[in-house]
Amino acid sequence: MTHIRVRSLVVESARPSEPCAACDARPFSVCNAIDQRDIERLAALAASLTVEAGRTFIEEGDPAEHFFNVTAGTAKLFKLLPDGRRQITGFAPMGTFLGLAVSSTYAFGAEAVEPMRICRFSRFKLRALLDDFPAMEKRLLEVASNELVAAQEQMLLLGRKTARERLASFLVTRAACTANGATPCGHRAAEKVTLPMTRSDIADYLGLTIETVSRTLTRFKTERLIDIPSASEIVMRDHAALESLATGLH
Repeated sequence: MTHIRVRSLVVESARPSEPCAACDARPFSVCNAIDQRDIERLAALAASLTVEAGRTFIEEGDPAEHFFNVTAGTAKLFKLLPDGRRQITGFAPMGTFLGLAVSSTYAFGAEAVEPMRICRFSRFKLRALLDDFPAMEKRLLEVASNELVAAQEQMLLLGRKTARERLASFLVTRAACTANGATPCGHRAAEKVTLPMTRSDIADYLGLTIETVSRTLTRFKTERLIDIPSASEIVMRDHAALESLATGLH
């Protein structure tokens, strides 16, 4: 397998259907809308990439020439202000499809918070393929709709929820996206939640200070809602209570 370094990414050449056939994210990503017998046509359009932790693979404002499918790892999505300040707007776990905005440039940046694997698709070539696979086009529309719902949830979280409610919401959502890395967001909750992002990233995303995040996590542990085996891991001891707290029903 040959490796070509491109803007801090590694492009991995492979046999036409190999990336999709061996992809752990395919069962719950938009790609599963294409039947196995047609998967070679999709794989022929994909460049399989690896991204080092801390590397940006989508630059806000760059021409939106590609779609990206996260096949391993987690990215943080962010917006930049003219003075250089950055606001994290979300985290993209395995199975997330990025770059669906209709504008000609990317409306956000994306950076790997841990080593990642992604598939990069040419927007032009993939759009041509969708003419033959309306089921995949339907899935992409569903993803775009889910992104709108997520944006509305984030507005509610930042505008109305308390610090405790914000952190509980984050943990509940992250649990639904973890599930030991085997299922997509929303399918089932995991008892053990992985947090590859830093406390600073979490604070930025939730509109809180690092001190508030750390203090609230400690309080959750004291209340026996969670355990904290390490900085990158949370164990949900009372999922129902956290869900209640996240929805404001406490």
